[in-house]
Amino acid sequence: MTPEAIHATDPPGAPAPLTVRANGLRLAYRVWGAEHDAPPVVLVHGRTADSLDWTTVAAALAHRRRVLALDLSGHGRSDWPGRYSLPGFRDDLGGFLAALDLTGADIVAHSMGGFAATLLAQDAPGLVGRLVLEESPPLLPLDPPRPPAEHPPGPLGFDWAVVPAVDDALNAPDPAWYEGLARIAAPTLVVAGGPSSPFPQQGYARQAERVPGARLVTIDAGHLVHGRKPHAFLDALAAFGI
Repeated sequence: MTPEAIHATDPPGAPAPLTVRANGLRLAYRVWGAEHDAPPVVLVHGRTADSLDWTTVAAALAHRRRVLALDLSGHGRSDWPGRYSLPGFRDDLGGFLAALDLTGADIVAHSMGGFAATLLAQDAPGLVGRLVLEESPPLLPLDPPRPPAEHPPGPLGFDWAVVPAVDDALNAPDPAWYEGLARIAAPTLVVAGGPSSPFPQQGYARQAERVPGARLVTIDAGHLVHGRKPHAFLDALAAFGI
């Protein structure tokens, strides 16, 4: 199944998808906000989602920012190359920023998108302005590890190969990824989802302690904070300067 076959039409009122080539892949993205000279902010979705996941937050931010939300490879309308890794998603994000001359843009990233942003902030600090990590746990081995996932029936809006690739990375992450949190120079906000999150909350505290100068805020909304409590999420962004 191809992205074109899955996404024949967009929801009414959604910004039309644009594309850019980065690292040999076609990456799709959407733009909210007409002012090209407004400070840019880039939104990065979590696993199995795409740029439309940010519609409510993007529309609100567009009153003061130029908002760009991309589809990582294997998701939405971007290429589905069939092989995936967390460093590969990092390269998607870095290539996207470079291709559109967005050096120093603020990045707001959810879950798996936060892994991509975290690795990019470690390895290419000049590309990242402010960094928001929403419910994106520190890359420590999951305990207990995730068992093999079962493919759901029917067509999907993402490449299923993403799921086992990310689970493998979370079960046995490269130790350098966690160690590298100490190299992040971008002002960083860690957003935790509180007791209804599927991830241990103490991990976010550890993450905020390890990233120099990072702030931690908890919004009791579970894993999808920006979806379940968008107004509280936007308030946290505004207090952080986004």
